[in-house]
Amino acid sequence: MRDLSDLARPTAPSRAIQARMAAETAERLQASGPAVALAPDAGAPVDLRQALGQAVGSLADEVVALSRDIHAHPELGYEEHHAVAAVAGRLRAHGIEPEVGVFGMETALRAEIGRSGPAIAILAEYDALPGIGHGCGHNVMCANSVGAFLALAQLERARPGALPGRVILQSTPAEENSTAKEVLCMRGMLDGVEAAIQTHAYPMDLTRQTWLGVRRLEVVFHGVAAHASSQPFMGRNALDAATLALSGFAMLRQHILPMDRLHAVVVDGGQVANVIPERAELAIMVRSKYPETLRDIVERVEDVLRGAALMTGTGVEIRTDEHTNEMPVRDNGPLLESWVRAQRERGRDPLPSGVVSETIAAGTDFGNVSLRVPGIHPLIRATERPDVALHTREMAAAAGSATGDAAAVDGAYGLAAVALDWLHDGALRQRVRADFEASGGVVDVAGFWKKRDASH
Repeated sequence: MRDLSDLARPTAPSRAIQARMAAETAERLQASGPAVALAPDAGAPVDLRQALGQAVGSLADEVVALSRDIHAHPELGYEEHHAVAAVAGRLRAHGIEPEVGVFGMETALRAEIGRSGPAIAILAEYDALPGIGHGCGHNVMCANSVGAFLALAQLERARPGALPGRVILQSTPAEENSTAKEVLCMRGMLDGVEAAIQTHAYPMDLTRQTWLGVRRLEVVFHGVAAHASSQPFMGRNALDAATLALSGFAMLRQHILPMDRLHAVVVDGGQVANVIPERAELAIMVRSKYPETLRDIVERVEDVLRGAALMTGTGVEIRTDEHTNEMPVRDNGPLLESWVRAQRERGRDPLPSGVVSETIAAGTDFGNVSLRVPGIHPLIRATERPDVALHTREMAAAAGSATGDAAAVDGAYGLAAVALDWLHDGALRQRVRADFEASGGVVDVAGFWKKRDASH
């Protein structure tokens, strides 16, 4: 029972569910067996993979230093000036001249190695969260990608022809507060690219988790100001409309799908209590597991917003991004097999899909990439405890600790090995493409909302 003598403090959430989910994960793993790995005779030759491992080992200190440097200088999306300079400096130290400010994005960077042939992109994020820092582990993820790229470059220098194709390092700013990958895709980031890979820091090693699609809404209610005491009847309360909308969302949640998510905050609710607020603003995020269910729940949310305006006599303005927000991630099966094999070579054993509860779900703009080209977004353990959540101070601390350092190096090898396997094995590339086509092929991400919006 709560101590009623101290109501100034919030109650502590029960951690019983954490233990329950851990037990269920173990049960499902026992039933499903380990994740499928690429066959020993597939992918890149064994001697090249061994040489790649040695290259990663020689770069380990640099990889960790880059991760720690970015961790120590957290920057918000589109403001990652220290991070992009740190990455560029690391590349130049190895004789690789990157292009900074590509595709009209000041903190986006691009570099390329290899020769003519199939092209695979390694994407890198490095933005942080306000007030928390690297609570999503983007410093680790950036070190994974840059380390993989440098290791492949070193392998090519030591063994000319080791890369029978091209490897592109592309940094993608502002994953947390925007959908920069969609903007970059629209501007040509994936032109000529046949596959794209990237990691995600996590509290456990996992092949894939559920990544929800997202629609961001900025909603402004327009009311009429009035003196709240002498003439409240002459006002139209915009804050009342926002409050009704939030109440409507609360009631809507009973009727949405288990994997739908709906969250909102009041950005503007008025200035003083004795004036009827003439303006109120909500920032809303709507999430769902599938594109078609995302479209459905967004329409229901918009109906709630319009209903709130009708009930209060206010006007409502629903603003959406010019570009499509995060789409659900589609992970490529054969590429994940390569990742699993590489991680087992590092002493890790990623859990297969379906073992960890999909209740633990988030969103990423890598989904917008994965619906255009085959891709993977595997998760690498950067914490000691499996119950540490993303976007927390505990995750931020772990991302700058020894576990984060180990994840930075192991993930670098994993991405490099996947790229090497894909470049060397034509049969693997065919399997990758077949899996991509069988799961839906290329999706018109840019046009996903346009037909619907035009009809409204």
